Amino acid sequence: MRARYSSYATNRTEPFISDTMAPEMREDFNPDEVEKFAKDVTWLGLTVRHVEGGGPEDQTGTVEYVARFRVRGGQQVHHELSSFRRDDGRWLYVDGEINPKAAPRQVVKIGRNDPCPCGSGKKYKKCCGTTATTA
Repeated sequence: MRARYSSYATNRTEPFISDTMAPEMREDFNPDEVEKFAKDVTWLGLTVRHVEGGGPEDQTGTVEYVARFRVRGGQQVHHELSSFRRDDGRWLYVDGEINPKAAPRQVVKIGRNDPCPCGSGKKYKKCCGTTATTA
């Protein structure tokens, strides 16, 4: 992922960008459009938020990243969850989800008579669930 970002940031998109795309992604790829876009943009930074897989023994991986850039005087953000796969030892970009949504947080309510989550062995109402008032 960082290599693809660097290719855009240094305005050296071809042939690297097309060479690192899965064959099924190349059908809709227009290198002239990508090169024009790269020339019109000033890249400001890349933040990798999460990586899953992609290690030496893996065949697939995902990278969630945020790329910041300036175009026509305004700052923009590109947030993507990209999927990659290894073909013949090379990592290829398979697809990406733009502005991925995080899974909803699950909140578990602790009942008064449940064991206290602090590990004291007491009931919640007799431990961390009490409201102490001082005079």
